[in-house]
Amino acid sequence: MPQNYPINYLKAILNSRVYEVVKETPLELAGLLSDRLGSNIWLKREDTQPIFCYKIRGAYNKMVSLTAGELKRGVVAASAGNHAQGVAISAKQLGCEALIVMPVTTPSIKIEAVRRWGAKLKLIGDSYDEAFEYAQTVCRKQKRKFISAFDDPLIIAGQGTVGLEIIKQSSEQLDAVFVPVGGGGLISGVAVYIKQLRPEIKVIGVEPFESDALYQSLKAGKRIKLNRVGIFADGVAVKQIGKENFKICRDFVDDVVRVTTDEICAAIKDICEDTRTIVEPAGALGIAGIKRWLKDNEEKGQIKRRRRKNRNLVAIVSGANMNFDRLRHVSERAEIGEKREAIIAVTIPENRGSFRRFYRTLGRRNISEFNYRYASDAAAHIFVGVQIKHRDEIDSLIKKLAAKGISSLDLTENELAKIHARYMVGGRVPEITNERIFSFEFPERPGALGKFLDQIGTTWNITLFHYRNHGSDFGRVLCGIQVPNQSRREFNNFLKQLGYAYREETNNPAYTLFLR
Repeated sequence: MPQNYPINYLKAILNSRVYEVVKETPLELAGLLSDRLGSNIWLKREDTQPIFCYKIRGAYNKMVSLTAGELKRGVVAASAGNHAQGVAISAKQLGCEALIVMPVTTPSIKIEAVRRWGAKLKLIGDSYDEAFEYAQTVCRKQKRKFISAFDDPLIIAGQGTVGLEIIKQSSEQLDAVFVPVGGGGLISGVAVYIKQLRPEIKVIGVEPFESDALYQSLKAGKRIKLNRVGIFADGVAVKQIGKENFKICRDFVDDVVRVTTDEICAAIKDICEDTRTIVEPAGALGIAGIKRWLKDNEEKGQIKRRRRKNRNLVAIVSGANMNFDRLRHVSERAEIGEKREAIIAVTIPENRGSFRRFYRTLGRRNISEFNYRYASDAAAHIFVGVQIKHRDEIDSLIKKLAAKGISSLDLTENELAKIHARYMVGGRVPEITNERIFSFEFPERPGALGKFLDQIGTTWNITLFHYRNHGSDFGRVLCGIQVPNQSRREFNNFLKQLGYAYREETNNPAYTLFLR
């Protein structure tokens, strides 16, 4: 082991007291997914813990080490949800008062769980980092002990018991362990244990593209702080990897894989099909990472599919604390993430029989969506969802349509099409002039939509507006605004001062074909 660590991690993990409050979770073969991917896929079921996630391991391991005086004064923690529950249940076990600071965007299922364990609760800000700053202030003023979510040697050692169990439970030669990454507590604990005992096993982190602090930090050779993070996978929505965590990851982590929201949704479905359990987005990162890693390495020629079956890959299923209403978003995007649905825009002549001829050209494919509204006598634009078995089918379908003289465009990766246009087909007002289209994002929190409308609706004429709630994901708005040519400079300044992430979509084909 490198000599620059504050504790002997192997010794700390082996002597951890986590089993006073947690159970050893199973390592289960995901039979359906293994058959589909051609590799043995193992699930480390941390979602079966008493609080449905692994975080109680680190929280208790840290808090049981506190002195009687420190416990009497109470503890403070900042958390996006799961660590909060770990601290709350540990405080209850140890007879200690706990104040938990959570982002306003935290799913209600996690908030209610913290209240149920008897901890005091304060909701601050839109991300973990804002909650962290407030918690630090409370600790300074009240002389309380701060219980870090990840950047603490004893927290890391507690989470490292997951790695201990994986090695202990596996009777097979493991090739790689895929670990969800937020602040780095879990991956640093797992890596520091596994790589010292079984260095041939790869430890691979998995992050969403929108929250890839570890990936960016390892690439730069130093800790990078992200300007903003995506909060769909709220359990890993952290802007910067911890100091101690980064040191360990730099020494022991083999690789980091990044995945999309659609791939996470598909992984949630995969786990459900094998276990009949609904995990949270962060809990599905391991499976999403395995699928992406196998695909990427196969494309590079480093893995031949026929040789996959001898591989043993472990995904840590880190948690299952998800609001029920988020399932709407997950189910909508899972088929696209699994490359089982294609979205295409089709243009056909606006005359009798065109629909029938187009439908027959599709053959025996299942249609998942078919949206159309008359716009003009010249042509009909149809928004079509088609079920497919693999991504290559989209290209062959578009070529088949072209051979029949039917123009089509692949919109499967077009966010405007997936989030907005599919629900708005037919909403045309031809006489509008100077219309510009923008997509906006704002943290999904109570009052956020009203605040957005207050800011944008007082100066400019709104010509189009579409918003759907996606649980605790970002609020996404598609907005049409009339901007006279003489006001362009003033409008651009307005956008900068608005304070929301935005992108102009005026030339997006999903808008030009179906909404303009």
